[in-house]
Amino acid sequence: MKRIVRAAATVAAGAGAVLLVGAAGAAAADGPGRGTVHVLVNGAFENRPGELVDIDVQGVRAGAAVTAHSPAFRGPVRLAPYGGRAPDTGQGHHARPAVAPSARPGAYPLTVRVGGRTVAEDLVRVRAPKPPLFQVAGGGGALRPGERVGLWYDDLYPGERGTSFTVRSPVFPAPVRLVHDPRGTHWNNPRMFGASVTLPLGAKDGTYKVTLAGPGGRALREARLVVRAARPGDGDYLGRARGPAFFTVPGTPERARTDGQRVGAGGTVNVLWRDASPDPGEDGRLTATSPAFETPVPLRRDDSKAGDGDDPRYFGPARIRRALGPGAYPVTVVSHHGRVRKTGRLLVTGTGIGTGTGTGTGTGTGSSGAERPGDDIRPAVSAADGRGGRAAEAGGSGGSGVPVAALAGAGGGVAGAAVLGAVLVRRRRARTID
Repeated sequence: MKRIVRAAATVAAGAGAVLLVGAAGAAAADGPGRGTVHVLVNGAFENRPGELVDIDVQGVRAGAAVTAHSPAFRGPVRLAPYGGRAPDTGQGHHARPAVAPSARPGAYPLTVRVGGRTVAEDLVRVRAPKPPLFQVAGGGGALRPGERVGLWYDDLYPGERGTSFTVRSPVFPAPVRLVHDPRGTHWNNPRMFGASVTLPLGAKDGTYKVTLAGPGGRALREARLVVRAARPGDGDYLGRARGPAFFTVPGTPERARTDGQRVGAGGTVNVLWRDASPDPGEDGRLTATSPAFETPVPLRRDDSKAGDGDDPRYFGPARIRRALGPGAYPVTVVSHHGRVRKTGRLLVTGTGIGTGTGTGTGTGTGSSGAERPGDDIRPAVSAADGRGGRAAEAGGSGGSGVPVAALAGAGGGVAGAAVLGAVLVRRRRARTID
């Protein structure tokens, strides 16, 4: 999180003079060669000694020598230009200096200088250091087999050294190495090391010791991890699973149907599964099976539903076997370590109707546009035909009772067009009724 502090400075390019304007002062003057300088510091929260402070300066032309100065740092900090990312001016400079290890708690002034002149000011707030801390996410409560466990070691403290840390536990499938991610959420703490590990699906109930080892394998910290499988009466024992349901148009799971969904042999249908409390580790393991499918279908979690309050859902596309005969075929999904087993019915037409290739409506009404038996297919009448509409005569009456040849006379004009329109309408209605 960044706190935006706008310190406006009017920079006169001609004379080279810099006038610092306070936060409550007048707005920067407009005109050629004049602009506003902003400094953005992640100082809305306090930084421990050794943590990084993110500083952005916007409104200074590229190529200028921009430096940040504060007693909280070991010395002056040179900011590097970062091109066109600044939202207002397209010019900006950036740096992430560390708070000096010897800095005491308090608020320290920060000044930004260009060519020796101060153009912006802010504060850097420092809090007291804290002893190293080893954390096991979920260590305060029981974890389920198959659940993912987060491991963190924060040793940002004067005198701490080393970057090789390993975590071991009898419940882990293998030792876990902790690393620092400078692009992660803990970018500002260069001595935050983390990793995650998935508990085995077959992990036995119990309390397990988790040991953090430093360089050379020396044990540094210990924690406890409680593992307990779901039991009858627990909210996640069976979850609240619903499905399987089916939809044919990609991207429309809200239109899924639990019964009556039609799909043609050789077509594609999506299988949808919902569960209010999925079993840990089921992501990547849920599968829908059916004798109608070419292969079992992996059901992937829909991450777009993560924040809207709906139950987690999973779906995946299934290809229907081409040589399949029409009928109702079972589709089965098993979850919660086999405790939940649900089967739905999918109607396969076997005629290519409602193939669900992604362009239809998913209703199984033959939206593919292919003609059905009984459709009256006639050649088009060419306006350039010099034989007085004889090509149209070849089409007969088309079941309308009005010979098409009647439209080809010299006086056929408007009346002929009207009759032709009536013929086409009647044919279209006939196709719809068939």
